[in-house]
Amino acid sequence: MSYRSHADEDDDVEIKEEYLGDYASVRSIVKEALPFQILATIGGAVAGFIFAGMTNELQMIPGLIVIAPAVLGMRGNISCTLGSRLGSAIHMGLITKIENNPELTNNIYGSLLLGLIMSIALGIIGHTMTVLLGFESAGILALTSIAVLAGVSSGIILSVIAVLLALGMFRFGFDPDNVVTPSIATIGDIVSMLMLFLSAKVVLML
Repeated sequence: MSYRSHADEDDDVEIKEEYLGDYASVRSIVKEALPFQILATIGGAVAGFIFAGMTNELQMIPGLIVIAPAVLGMRGNISCTLGSRLGSAIHMGLITKIENNPELTNNIYGSLLLGLIMSIALGIIGHTMTVLLGFESAGILALTSIAVLAGVSSGIILSVIAVLLALGMFRFGFDPDNVVTPSIATIGDIVSMLMLFLSAKVVLML
């Protein structure tokens, strides 16, 4: 049995404190997160431009304007949570590769299933609220179809992006917790709004 001296233990403490000091310093956090926060703001504006181009769809599908913000919020919440969980799992050493990794696949499948369930609920709630407030609705089937198409398609895209971002940023020396969540929030707004637009187009064609 080997014994460690107090000097060795003190050295370990100093190394940990130095590492944690760099990891959790204000300078490190701002340096890593600020560029992505700026991109997040720009991404939000891009999503707004896409939404502004949906004038015809909003007029032709009553109730679409009710579920549109909820689609963005739902997708952002679920995908950002996925990104955070992946970042934590990477720090804990549970995710080191993409292939044959139960921790990774469980997180992705759970996120996609949650997105499907919430999309169905969103369509039903959106229709019900629209009718209860005395406004015209395109119908529960139309709104639910749009919510599911937009939610599931954007969920698949964002899951792939979240995995690549989390692993990529960690390998390049960035803290995934500082990068992945704002990046996914930005990309999620753009992708979700684009998928909502395309889903509305599909429903109108049916």
